[in-house]
Amino acid sequence: MDDVTIEQLRDQIRYHAHRYYVLDEPEISDADYDALLHQLVAIEAEQPDLITPDSPTQRIGTTPSDLFAPVTHREPMFSLDNAESTGDLEAWEDRAARQLGHAPSGYVCELKIDGLAVSLTYENGVLVRAATRGDGTTGEDITANVRAIEAVPLRLFGDAPETLEARGEIYFPIHAFEALNAAQLDAGQRVFANPRNAAAGSVRQKDPAVTASRDLSIWVYQLGFVQGGPDLERHWEMMEYLAALGFRTNPASEAVDDLAAVERYVAETEEARHRLDYQTDGVVIKVDSLDEQAQLGFTAKAPRWAIAYKFPPEEQITMLRGIEVGVGRTGRVTPYAVLEPVFVGGVTVTNATLHNEDEVHRKDVRIGDQVIVRRAGEVIPEVVGPVVSLRTGAEKIWNMPDDCPFCGNPIVLPEGEKVARCTGGLECPSRLREWLSHFVGRSGMDIEGMGYKTIDLLISEGLINDPADIFFLEPEALLGREGWGELSVGKLMAGIDEARHRRPARLLIGLGIRHVGGSVARVLARTFRSIDALMAASEEEVAAVEGVGPTIARSVRDWATAPETAPLIEKLRAGGVQLSDSEPEAATGDRLSGVTLVVTGTLAGFSRDEAKAAVEERGGKVTGSVSKKTTAVVAGDSPGGSKLTKAVELGVPIIDEGRFVLLLDQGPPALGDGT
Repeated sequence: MDDVTIEQLRDQIRYHAHRYYVLDEPEISDADYDALLHQLVAIEAEQPDLITPDSPTQRIGTTPSDLFAPVTHREPMFSLDNAESTGDLEAWEDRAARQLGHAPSGYVCELKIDGLAVSLTYENGVLVRAATRGDGTTGEDITANVRAIEAVPLRLFGDAPETLEARGEIYFPIHAFEALNAAQLDAGQRVFANPRNAAAGSVRQKDPAVTASRDLSIWVYQLGFVQGGPDLERHWEMMEYLAALGFRTNPASEAVDDLAAVERYVAETEEARHRLDYQTDGVVIKVDSLDEQAQLGFTAKAPRWAIAYKFPPEEQITMLRGIEVGVGRTGRVTPYAVLEPVFVGGVTVTNATLHNEDEVHRKDVRIGDQVIVRRAGEVIPEVVGPVVSLRTGAEKIWNMPDDCPFCGNPIVLPEGEKVARCTGGLECPSRLREWLSHFVGRSGMDIEGMGYKTIDLLISEGLINDPADIFFLEPEALLGREGWGELSVGKLMAGIDEARHRRPARLLIGLGIRHVGGSVARVLARTFRSIDALMAASEEEVAAVEGVGPTIARSVRDWATAPETAPLIEKLRAGGVQLSDSEPEAATGDRLSGVTLVVTGTLAGFSRDEAKAAVEERGGKVTGSVSKKTTAVVAGDSPGGSKLTKAVELGVPIIDEGRFVLLLDQGPPALGDGT
């Protein structure tokens, strides 16, 4: 490779480093940036005569912005070399062992926080200066803003040394980040792409009051310089010392004996990271002995005694090929992105949600854009926003189509709503498909063996055109088709027959009336005792039911008087479906009356819909957010960290799946103290 090509590569790295560290507007993913840097490192390793003093491999960071006064760090703030596999960790240990003459005597593992690196300088225990890392030698003076962050001590505890500089990472807790973006959205202002950008943007404010208004926090992870402090022998002792002085140190850190324990820590934290209320993109591993650290020393840009193991990226940049729409059971029309396939969050993503037309225009996402795609944990992939600086001018602005692509009927945006809807009713095959799937689902009529594949077959063959047709299916219509023998057909017929005897509340849920979920359906069924009585009730009579109100009442009345409703109910009656309760439900139906739960994470024995249905069948409610009214939070595997944090803050009990099952069987007494 010639000098010109190397210089072009260096220019690329400098450009992207500036956009990331200074402008907080990256154009490529972290993984792509690392790949460019690794390419340059490899070239220079093969041809060391091509190394120049200003090469990105010889520098620590990037140039600080001129918004704040420059600060020269007393000791350089180095970056870290990266590892992406256990093999990389083993190679790092081997290099250290060769230099020391033996393997390091122990390690400290710390979560790598995705925030803004800062140094905090104290004189006689009082905070006198805070600065960003900048290029590692010179940063930006952000003292006034950092003083506004409650988690940063203004005065240290105890017998503080004459001078002390601590290093840490200012970050945005996920629950606070979500609240900030919600407020920004309500105010019609720009939302932040991720907590790291939000933290950096919040600290780099001209007005410290803005910083103070945002719930930033910090983890301190290193002692950069100390004069007049105690003699310390290990990094772990250093962290205990910093904690004793009043610094916030991360309880997830762990001292371990060997590399096998490091690898276990990495695997466990990667699996558990989505339970945290902050973003972490890896693990920092440090040699614990300070004497061994001194022997290992530094390269031009990084310490030899530390390395950062990086988790697979959860954000990537790819091309938005097109925007298409889906139509749900209520006629809701939802746009989604068709993407150039990209590997993100552990899977290859080809589609991502865009929520609604307003969101597409608010984010200014255009067909042909390079877009940031995020997938964290099991969350549905979403388009965060476009990389505007990469636009060529050929990108096309998208607008909601006038007509439904599935049925050709008009798409309308009802006054006062943000959600567009198809007006085709059951003529729309997409709407019919989603409605039937909801109708036969666990929270509705719970017909075993009738998934999307079966529904698609029945629709395509003209065997069902509405939910009532299910109860007129004959075995002969399916027998002999591929995959349909006597056993599978018999099971489906048995499932349909069982569904005929479901209580009216389940039928109401399955019918998919707008605003009528499980708890409302149960209240209505208990009050009116039959579908016929509910249809005959006035809007005022429905609104008078406790827990219903005018919006639901209006929706129920609109459903009852719609021209297609009465024929459908008569057809269900003819199909043998139970439309009334001869007597009130047994007391177990009210076992969870007054109980409000939040379910987070993955449950082994329930899907999210099944858990919700089980609670609502017993008279309880399931909501999406934790509040003072929440009875308990049910935490499965990989629960949302923000929900658990909120529960702890409010004193709401957190229960596991075993306690949840007891709660379903026994009611509130099963909660005990909930812990």
